[in-house]
Amino acid sequence: MHLGAVTTLLLASQFMIFIPAVVSDKTKHIPSDTSKLDAWIATNIREYRQRIWESKKGLHSSLDPILVAAEAEVNVIKVRKDGTGDFKTITDALNSIPKGNLKRTVIWIGGGEYWEKITIDRSKPFITLYGSTADMPSITYDGTAFKYGTVDSATVAVESDYFMAVNIAFVNSAPMPDGKRVGAQAVAMRISGDKAAFHNCMFIGFQDTLCDDRGRHFFKDCQIQGTVDFIFGDGKSLYLNTMIQSVAKGVGVITAQARENVADTSGFAFVHCNISGSGDTYLGRAWRLRPRVVFAYTYMGTLINGEGWSDNLHADRDKTVYYGEYMCEGPGATPSGRVKFAKLLTGEEAKPFLSMTYINGNKWLLPPPNYV
Repeated sequence: MHLGAVTTLLLASQFMIFIPAVVSDKTKHIPSDTSKLDAWIATNIREYRQRIWESKKGLHSSLDPILVAAEAEVNVIKVRKDGTGDFKTITDALNSIPKGNLKRTVIWIGGGEYWEKITIDRSKPFITLYGSTADMPSITYDGTAFKYGTVDSATVAVESDYFMAVNIAFVNSAPMPDGKRVGAQAVAMRISGDKAAFHNCMFIGFQDTLCDDRGRHFFKDCQIQGTVDFIFGDGKSLYLNTMIQSVAKGVGVITAQARENVADTSGFAFVHCNISGSGDTYLGRAWRLRPRVVFAYTYMGTLINGEGWSDNLHADRDKTVYYGEYMCEGPGATPSGRVKFAKLLTGEEAKPFLSMTYINGNKWLLPPPNYV
C-alpha cells in the first residue's frame, strides 16, 4: 500500500462540540444579499461530523447511509509530476483504486499541466480530485467530436456517483471552431454521475465546454469559459457564485439544456453568477423540446443579446421552454427587449431554484476538504 493511501485529512479536533444550525424558511433559501451568502453556505453545507452528530440527535435529515459509511475513512493518494508522490499521473492513481470502491478516496494533485484523457467509470464512486489554490493543476487534452463523438471528446468524463473536484482546471485545448471544420466541438468535462460537487474549478474550452449530462450537481466559485452551448446537457444543477465567460467572436450561446419530457425534473439554476466576455451572446437556446434554465441574482454584461433567449428557430418550442430570470442586474439584464416566451419570475416562482432542496443537497452535499 502506498503511504499516500493512508494519509489522514487534518480536520478539527475530535473533541469539538457542535452547535446545531437552526434552519428556518429564511435560511433555507439563498439570500439576495451577497454579504449573507457565506453564512447561508455555513448553515446549509455542514461538515461531515456535524451532520452525523445532528442525525443522531434527530435535529436534521440525515445524509445518505452509503455516503456516511464512505466518509468515515478517507484515503489520500498523491500525484506529482516530479515523481515525489505516489504516482506521476492521475490515470495511474485512478487505476490503483479498486472497482466497487466504497471509501472516500482523495487524489491530491500537485501543480502543473497533466496531459491526460480520463474516464472515471461507474464502478469507482466517492472519488475527489483535489488541487491547491496556490498552484492549481490543469488536466488538459485536445479531443474533438470528429475523433471521439461529442460526449466522448471530454478531457475528463465522470460516470460515477458522489464525485467531487476542488481547485482543478479542466481544459480542452482543441482550437476554436471556425465553422468549416466538421466535428470541432470539444468537451472539457462531462459529468454523468449523480450527486457531484465542484468547488473553485475552471472549465476551459470553446463549443460544448461543460457537458452537464445527467444527475444532480453543485458548482460553487467556478469559472466556465466557452463560445456556443458551453454549458449543455440534461443535468439538474445549481451553479452558485460562478463566473461565466463568453469568448465568442460572433454569436454565442451559454446554455443548451436538454430536458425533453414534462416528467423530467432536470434544469440549470444559476444564482449569484457573473456573465462577462465577448460576442452577441444568448443566455440559452432551445436545443431540445423543454429546456429549463433560470438565472437569479446574476450580473449580465453588455455581451447579452437584448432578446436574451433563442427558440433555435423552432417556434413550436416557445410554449414548452422554461426560461426564467429573477432579480438580475447589469446592462444585459434589461427586461424590455426579452422574447415573449421567457419569464420574469415572481418570488414564489423563483423559490424552488433558490434552495439546496432543488438538488436534494441536504442528503449528500458536504463542504470541500481543506488540506494543509
